[in-house]
Amino acid sequence: MPDLTKTAAEASEQATAPTVAPADQTPVGKEKTRSLWGDAWVDLRRRPLFVISAVLIFLLLIIAAFPGLFTSADPTVGDLSNHYLGKPELSHFFSPEWLGYDVQGRSVYARVIYGARASIIVGIGVTLLVTFVGGLVGMLAGYFGGIVDSLLSRLIDVFFGVPFLLGSMVVMNSFVERKVWVVVLALAFLGWTQIARVMRGAVITIKQSDYVHAAQALGASTSRILFRHILPNAVAPVIVVATIALGGYISAEATLSYLGLGLSEPAVSWGVDISGGSNQIRVAQHILLFPSIMLSITVLSFIMLGEAVRNALDPKLR
Repeated sequence: MPDLTKTAAEASEQATAPTVAPADQTPVGKEKTRSLWGDAWVDLRRRPLFVISAVLIFLLLIIAAFPGLFTSADPTVGDLSNHYLGKPELSHFFSPEWLGYDVQGRSVYARVIYGARASIIVGIGVTLLVTFVGGLVGMLAGYFGGIVDSLLSRLIDVFFGVPFLLGSMVVMNSFVERKVWVVVLALAFLGWTQIARVMRGAVITIKQSDYVHAAQALGASTSRILFRHILPNAVAPVIVVATIALGGYISAEATLSYLGLGLSEPAVSWGVDISGGSNQIRVAQHILLFPSIMLSITVLSFIMLGEAVRNALDPKLR
């Protein structure tokens, strides 16, 4: 018969003995939660498309801000002894003759470098302006609804019905002196409608959320609800559309300059150089080729960046 006293003593010792965790087990800490933008940033860093486009855009911004770091030549000073029929000296890297000369003896390389400034300023300026105007109009229309939505939506439809490039040409033609700010206003005059439509749709969806209804029930002001609760959650699709459209605005500026309705001499712009080089395309292709390549790279970089951001912010595309 078993010794009950001994068994009870052993059970008591086992119950009071400290529990030692195995050496290979470590306490699991709480995983830090990330927001939508945090998840998007983690996803973006893994995408080669984003890395390549971001590096290209960063380089273009440096070129536009500090063109003197890349060339010492003056893009507006010509020397007719530098004949445009001479072939580019492709082995002379970063020298004035590297990409050849134009009809007036100006360095094509210097004009390509300095031309980035006008194009980047126009693209960023138009994007900021249309995002502000279109975002504000779309947010008001989507949140208030009713008569406010009807009036603003009809206003959007009126501007949206005017062809973008044709309307910009009409606006530009009304100015005698066509500077960079004039091009920005002309392109932004009709370019805000797409942003407004995107923002309106996002706000209509988000204002049905529980946290918006809770804020309204607690007596939060309209401005607080719009700018603290709705805007941060509705801005993601707007940023995607604005980033992709930025490349289109740069292309539109070059198109207007090519048609003689945008920037003109003595302004340095890729569109101006493309317009001048098109007359010599049979005998001096380099005058047209290199500004066109830079314009294409810039537009493609912003489109690639917008696509990468769209894929990162949309969970269905991950």
